Amino acid sequence: MTSYPNLLKEWRNHRRMSQLSLAVEADVSARHISFLETGRSRPSPEMIVHLSEVMEVPMDARNQMMRAAGFAPRYTAIPLDDTAMAPIRDAVAWTLERHAPYPGLVLDRLWRIIKLNDPAAMLFAPLGLGEGLSLLDLLTNPMMADVVENWPEVAHYTMLRLRAESAAAGGILELEAAIKTLAAHAYTSSNAVMGPSIPTVYRFAGQRLSMFGTIAQFSTVADETLDDLKVELFFPADDESAALLTALANQPDIT
Repeated sequence: MTSYPNLLKEWRNHRRMSQLSLAVEADVSARHISFLETGRSRPSPEMIVHLSEVMEVPMDARNQMMRAAGFAPRYTAIPLDDTAMAPIRDAVAWTLERHAPYPGLVLDRLWRIIKLNDPAAMLFAPLGLGEGLSLLDLLTNPMMADVVENWPEVAHYTMLRLRAESAAAGGILELEAAIKTLAAHAYTSSNAVMGPSIPTVYRFAGQRLSMFGTIAQFSTVADETLDDLKVELFFPADDESAALLTALANQPDIT
């Protein structure tokens, strides 16, 4: 197991903070940070949590720090199907159901699909996606160039999103692998006129479907499972796409 001093130093470097800058942000002495990183001082559980919050360390890594320092994990990791998660499941179901006829789904930190509403299931089923499968597998599939009309631009901005998520988590191998694959296809013109968002334009059922997505995450979280979950809701980018999504919802056998 990696020691707490090494974990503290690794995360400080991940966040590109000096010992002094971390000390200033955390309102402690730089000498104390130095002593923690050399093992000359032993942190309290409260100090581990405090420094982790300042560095925005993910909850699973905070628990790793607690164990490395000889303390019990601070944050739970309750499975989503646990009784205690019933209010969360209800909130997710409420959101996805009321988002219809537009697609919506729930992803974990590895972009695995935890849950999706009926429009999303209908839209993504022909692409081989369903609950328990990873959206990364689709994004790195060569067929995306045939399915998505503006794939180079979408690949570019998806790559940037993955890079930001991986960096925030201190590096995720699965996301880094997808980033490398997308980099071979990503392109955006420096002089292109950009709108307020970059839609994904699918060639779907012989028609053109343009959508943009929004991402929601749970606030005031104290559980590893919830810390990882993202609710992604897709909206039509034009009137034609809105009409098509409504038609698909009313006539599911159109696919």
